[in-house]
Amino acid sequence: MNKANGYEIQPLPSARFGGVIAVVDGAAFVDAVEAAPDELPQALGDADGFLLLKGMGAISDDPELLIRISRPFGAEVEDYAVTSNRGNLFHPHSSHIIRISNLPPMNFPAPDQPDPPRLPDGGLPVQFPQRRGWHTDQSFRRPPPDISLFYAHQPAPRDQGQTLYADGVGAYEALPGDLRDQAENLMALHVAPFKGYGEDAVINGDPPMELNERDGPQAQPVVRLHPVTGRKALYLCEREQIDWRNGPFVGMEPGIHGDGAKLLYELMTHFTQPAFTYAHHWDRGDLVIYDNRCTIHSGTWFDAEHVARDMWRTTVWGNPGPAYEGEQRSWEA
Repeated sequence: MNKANGYEIQPLPSARFGGVIAVVDGAAFVDAVEAAPDELPQALGDADGFLLLKGMGAISDDPELLIRISRPFGAEVEDYAVTSNRGNLFHPHSSHIIRISNLPPMNFPAPDQPDPPRLPDGGLPVQFPQRRGWHTDQSFRRPPPDISLFYAHQPAPRDQGQTLYADGVGAYEALPGDLRDQAENLMALHVAPFKGYGEDAVINGDPPMELNERDGPQAQPVVRLHPVTGRKALYLCEREQIDWRNGPFVGMEPGIHGDGAKLLYELMTHFTQPAFTYAHHWDRGDLVIYDNRCTIHSGTWFDAEHVARDMWRTTVWGNPGPAYEGEQRSWEA
């Protein structure tokens, strides 16, 4: 148990990574974070890149609190009006916040159900390839964002719309030696989703769209050295955020039937074992802070025809590590 800004940090239940902070007064907590801006980022590193803050409902009444609590995590809170052309997602308070919602004008569809939708014991499937959609935010840009903050303004009913998280540090450290040797120094090609480069599009024979500087593809290391903790972590996506036409990996046989595809399936199956994952059931006012440099996540199905889900997100840039030093940001090229 640690403390941050006077609050106790408890281990994340049913997971080998992560921490939980029970917040009594969300606005006062943000004030305390700003007064000691190094403490919460340090706590995130100590928790292997995942913190759950319970009781942050004050953000719903004052969205600026979400931007304020984001700032200690990096030099720049992303302005989506600059980096994205999806203006329908911008929060009316600020373009530093996007809304992930099935409500108009966002109109995000619910993720697909896995097949079968439940495990024999009734639990949620988490492991690839039964569970699809594992990714890290905006991996198709160089550098990708360091940290994301995801807030439950209006979550789906608690037995729906969960978010799954996987620990890249634990998964890397548990890699068998031969698989670790293959992953080291390997680069994967990441691309913006739904542009005709994902696995499903290639299988279906869909034509690829023209990509711009925001879309990639961008080569990213499969094993990232965290610039703060000094620990190595797997960094990999599947399905939509990997270029299945020219990749998945630089220098390996491309395509959905090539040697690269076989290796990606092996790595992702290992990465998303239950031992390295956590399923979060959302309550209103939950704020999850996750480190994109060492975690991946996946959304789960909810009944989008009958229930509304409205989640708010910020992303923070500033310290991607030495592999990106001196590069011009890809979306500004």
